[in-house]
Amino acid sequence: MPKSDPASDHRTDSGGKTGVLLVNLGTPEAPTAPALRKYLKQFLSDRRVVEIPPILWWPILNGIILNTRPAKSAAKYAKIWMAEGSPLKVHTERQAKLLKGLIGSRGQQNVLFEWGMRYGEPSVATALDRLAAADAEEITVLPLYPQYAGSTTASTEDAVKAWQRRHPEMPAPRLIPDYHRHPAYIAALAASMRDHWERNGRGEKLVMSFHGIPQRAVDKGDPYADQCLATAAALAQALDLSQDQWLACFQSRFGAAKWLQPYTQPTLEQLAREGLRTVDVICPGFPADCLETLEEIAMECRQAFLAAGGKEFAYIPCLNERPDWIAALAEIAGLA
Repeated sequence: MPKSDPASDHRTDSGGKTGVLLVNLGTPEAPTAPALRKYLKQFLSDRRVVEIPPILWWPILNGIILNTRPAKSAAKYAKIWMAEGSPLKVHTERQAKLLKGLIGSRGQQNVLFEWGMRYGEPSVATALDRLAAADAEEITVLPLYPQYAGSTTASTEDAVKAWQRRHPEMPAPRLIPDYHRHPAYIAALAASMRDHWERNGRGEKLVMSFHGIPQRAVDKGDPYADQCLATAAALAQALDLSQDQWLACFQSRFGAAKWLQPYTQPTLEQLAREGLRTVDVICPGFPADCLETLEEIAMECRQAFLAAGGKEFAYIPCLNERPDWIAALAEIAGLA
């Protein structure tokens, strides 16, 4: 199990250059079926993501999924694509640039910044190569997943270790495994929620939706579910919410296996059928808006809630480029 406070003793006040790499999950290069097929093939071929034995999984992946899912996924991406590209890629790049600007404004000129994607480009290896080429003497890798999971954080660590094996002359990069209860992260989430309430009023209940993972991963010891619930409880406490004013649930189920429950969309539909008229939904596990937040939550779940009898559905955007979040990233990375 990972440590939960990995950055508190790290500082970058030595004379040499330090590299910081922000890593996000990944994104297709375009909202098209060919681009989605390439992306999904890489993503769903990772044994950390799909633990089904390859002899069983490969025929399903190549014979069914990659022939049916790319076009459907491309249509979803087309709904949320930005002029600059995929929202996840746009926000991740902006976060890295803003973090660089913040640290530079503090007079720390010996810190280098890159960003990368576990699946797609720029890859983790490409970003690490850039830091090495710029003479970074030590590198901190910050996966932008607040809660540790084998399918995300551990997969990123796999990519970092693979790069290290090809570059034994470099010191091993330091990976931050999670920040699910980091005070600056919780404070930024709470501030974004309060800002929304001040501008738009407060819904009857706050629903915190996290990305799901298969239940079997948790049964095998993955700490992800516990960390999600710890994040939710910390945010509720920061907002001074009573137990009946909020709940946590899990979205983005894939396949027929049992995933973490309760599931987000059915939960929202049930709340509406029980008479809940207004709901606020925030996604604390996503530090940048992406397909899962903009299309699945803000579009699909909104439609489902309203169709089930709800009257007002408010989606609270991810932290994205909020100044308090950029400052929080600096703390989490050990730069403050």
